Amino acid sequence: MRPIVQISLDLTNIDEALATADLAMRAGVDWLEAGTPFILAEGLHGVRALRERFPETPIVADLKTMDGGYLEAEMMAKAGATHVVVMARAHEETIKCVVQAGKDFGVKVMGDNLGCPDMVDAARQLEQLGCDFIVHHIGYDERRGIVARGGRQPSPLDQLKEVVAAVNIPVQAVGGLTLEQAIATPKYGAPLVVLGAPLTIDADAFKTADGDLESSLRMICDAVHNS
Repeated sequence: MRPIVQISLDLTNIDEALATADLAMRAGVDWLEAGTPFILAEGLHGVRALRERFPETPIVADLKTMDGGYLEAEMMAKAGATHVVVMARAHEETIKCVVQAGKDFGVKVMGDNLGCPDMVDAARQLEQLGCDFIVHHIGYDERRGIVARGGRQPSPLDQLKEVVAAVNIPVQAVGGLTLEQAIATPKYGAPLVVLGAPLTIDADAFKTADGDLESSLRMICDAVHNS
């Protein structure tokens, strides 16, 4: 597939999320993600608001589903999401339920391998269970904890080539990437480039160093789409 830029709206109220989504779409972003903090804060109302504002744009609901898979996927699909996220560490029956809901309600399923002892094998199993995409993910807490103990910060790039080689579905790499690294992921065979708060310089507030998020996103989108 062609390279895609997805922005994670890791915000906690609808007005901020819509404003950020507006500028992201002007800058050339392809997909919007209702990030987990946004879903926790605004739930289905937030997804519905995004769908109303952007009727033709793919919307990823980062549910990180661990149980109750069919119902969660159904609810988000009816609210307007086009993609939902299920965790590899969920029971395989939950993953199957999300996949079935995806078929029943016309949404794609993204399987997330965060926290798996064998991330390559987890990606392979997610594909076998019917997921449409792989999210190769090193978690925020994991990265910070390892560094705090004096270790080297893990990166999704460490095993990205192996994950891509293990599956036949599109892969995205998430977790602590610099802007340059994120833009380069299509060269690894991972065409879904995800931009979130850590990628915009300030990990605790959704802004760039100079405050010009739109210009930064436009530069990133041009680089990814021309890669």
